[in-house]
Amino acid sequence: MVGSNAGGARMMRLATAAALLVGAWIGPGQAANWFEMNTGLGGPRYDASVPLCDETFALWKIQSRFSRKEWRFWESSLEIVRFENVREVAFRPWADNTIPRRFCSARALTSDGKWRMVHYSIIEDGGMIGASWGVEWCVTGADRNWANNPACRQAKP
Repeated sequence: MVGSNAGGARMMRLATAAALLVGAWIGPGQAANWFEMNTGLGGPRYDASVPLCDETFALWKIQSRFSRKEWRFWESSLEIVRFENVREVAFRPWADNTIPRRFCSARALTSDGKWRMVHYSIIEDGGMIGASWGVEWCVTGADRNWANNPACRQAKP
């Protein structure tokens, strides 16, 4: 019993000595040198190339993802039939160095015969792995998981 305890203490001393040796060998961290700071590592550069609100692909993406979400998570056949009164609400409402977004809203007729407001934003480099623009959206009255509650306010600028 006494021998095993002494072995554990010895291992602890060896581990501590090894950590100190490695720490002394590595040394303190240093800031980036001139070459590292000037080789294009300055962060993302946006060109504010964001499609307009009535872009067919953006509206199609909202329509298809809405029906897929309704079917997959809520076992509902609710879908968006058409859009009307598509308009821009804001473009880059925040600081210039933030990701460019175009905020939009539209009226949508759903398959249950109700007109609902849709609030969405088109985001530069917001698509899969930043390869293209992306769309975030919320349909008022059909935000069943309350992700943008209340009344889709979190989807607005």
